[in-house]
Amino acid sequence: MIEVESTGTGVRAVDSAKTSIEVSSDDWTTLDGTGAVPRPTDTTVSGETSTLSFPPVFVVAERLDGDETFELGSDVGPIDLPPDEYVVRVDGNVLTYVQFDGPARLEKPGFERTVLSFPHRTTVTLGFRSRVQSPPETVTVPRTPSGVATALSVLSSGHRTTTPDRTFPTMRGHPPLVEFGAETHVPDVVTERREAVDVGLVVPPRLDYLIPSSSLVHYLGATVSVEPGATPRLRVADRTHELSTLPTFQDECASLLRRVFMLDCLVRNAGPYGTDLAEMPALDDLGLDADDLYETSIATRVDAYLDVPFDSVSERLPEWHLSMYVDPTFDHVEALPYLLHTVPNVFLPTSKPLSGDERLTRSLDDFYRQQTSSVSVDLVDPDLGPGRVHGWLADGAPIDAFTAVPEAYANRFDYLQRTSDAISVVAVLNDNDMADEHAEAARIYRQRASDLDIDIAVREHLSTDELAEVFETPTDLVHYIGHCEESGLRCRDGNLSLSSLRESNAQTFFLNACGSFHEGVELVRQGSVAGAVTFNKVLDSHAARVGTAFARFLMNGFSIEQALTLARRRIMMGKDYTVVGDGTHVLTQSDDYVPATAELWHATDEGYFDLDYEVFSPAAHGGYYQPYLPGNEQSHLIGQKTSHRLDRETLDEFLERADVPIVYDGDIHWSGTLLETLDE
Repeated sequence: MIEVESTGTGVRAVDSAKTSIEVSSDDWTTLDGTGAVPRPTDTTVSGETSTLSFPPVFVVAERLDGDETFELGSDVGPIDLPPDEYVVRVDGNVLTYVQFDGPARLEKPGFERTVLSFPHRTTVTLGFRSRVQSPPETVTVPRTPSGVATALSVLSSGHRTTTPDRTFPTMRGHPPLVEFGAETHVPDVVTERREAVDVGLVVPPRLDYLIPSSSLVHYLGATVSVEPGATPRLRVADRTHELSTLPTFQDECASLLRRVFMLDCLVRNAGPYGTDLAEMPALDDLGLDADDLYETSIATRVDAYLDVPFDSVSERLPEWHLSMYVDPTFDHVEALPYLLHTVPNVFLPTSKPLSGDERLTRSLDDFYRQQTSSVSVDLVDPDLGPGRVHGWLADGAPIDAFTAVPEAYANRFDYLQRTSDAISVVAVLNDNDMADEHAEAARIYRQRASDLDIDIAVREHLSTDELAEVFETPTDLVHYIGHCEESGLRCRDGNLSLSSLRESNAQTFFLNACGSFHEGVELVRQGSVAGAVTFNKVLDSHAARVGTAFARFLMNGFSIEQALTLARRRIMMGKDYTVVGDGTHVLTQSDDYVPATAELWHATDEGYFDLDYEVFSPAAHGGYYQPYLPGNEQSHLIGQKTSHRLDRETLDEFLERADVPIVYDGDIHWSGTLLETLDE
């Protein structure tokens, strides 16, 4: 659902996730009725204007006759569009289209805004499309391996196409949900949407084969069959590709998924939504023709991909974004559709006890904040496969991975059904020694409120009843600063066990308190989506640095796991912090569709700097971006770093207009303040 409102200086569109886009105009007049845009949209509005202004995101103008496209990236001057009918795609947080007839100009003055201007007042239709997924249908199957195979076979019905365009995040709809029952029931709409493909997977009737294959099956749209004693094999058209048995089976599934997905990302550029992608030479090196392959079936493409030496180009493509480690139980089968929406690797969980070296980081008790008891957490050191972000859906509390809680994923859909009110934040201070963190976090929330629609409330020294009310009241983020003991979060009149809540209506949270892991898991079970917690005791000074950094990253569009990972870099003992729930969840929007990070250091050439720039989100795998830096006319796949050598003047210009975290000299700085550091 999207609501469109007049702002007096244009229009603003807001979706159910409270994500918005501002379309500014000095002379906008809304027209009666709504026009149509020949693209999938949730709502449209028509008006007259001579100029429209958008955030400085990637923009493509397409002739309606399909003969030509014009890309406005990072290093392209004004583009004059000759008279014709156009649709302009603006890749903002809310996907926006502009349809018009006539000449126009596209430009990004100072990289500060994207401007579409006309020589005279022109009738335009704006179309808005939310990136939020609607709750899908539910498939019912018996609680058997054969039933699970049936469910996996229809999960691809969420895909909007069988072409390589399904690698775009916007073309991957949410898979249907799965529940167990006495009889198999697949809704007609699921059957109708699932396009038949000539790909099949045969595995033994065991969950430890079915679950690791689920992401590959979902992306390919394969039909899954189970046979007792079967050798795992993938059938593609008339060809059979034999797979290894466990444990190698899961690695081969992940490898095949990466091969097919990444090559589809390249082949799709031969289609109508192609771009000048920097990674395209990899196809030539493999002898693959994008024009020929784009029009073929999935089976034909996979068959071609299997015959090329993919490993020779793999390192030139982005690292895989997400790996999930799922204990093979029937209960976890019901969580699979939520996980597969982001196309992760899926592995079986294995781990070892935490080593002495890891435990050493938790042995400095004399320096930690005092508390009457220590909360026990069973930490494990997981065996991690390829991936930038890792999620653990199994027993134990892992380091270097977020602890997924099955309830988190259904809870997320509940929040998306709420009305599009302002983002609400409550900062709670129940520890006077941490007043500095509380004040700085509140300042960050208020500062971001000037850019986003945020309501911030500051509470101090709450009782157990008052703190319970904070969590039970609908809120988007609760930032608790205080202490945690075995009996719960410390309040002025005792401790609050979060298991005593009627329910949690805090969408996300940060329990910046010693040993808050179990209380955080309980919050998710009670209704929250995700939050940051601690395993053990933490230094006051460390808690303050992590807490304020986390607040800023979260408020600037980073996922919960990304925000905490970046914040933990500010202290030496960052592994005392972790995420519980859905670590890929994003609370607020970035100014761009996906937030960026950078790393800076002095170049070997005196007076120059080397800058690595990257756009990444585990929820946007398959998308692309253009860095707003000189000499960049090509697009890059999300997750791919770009490297730049800049003189001081160019660097200063970039830092002044950018709003990104940058690693420099071992610490994280925001671009706006890094200038001061460089001048010291």
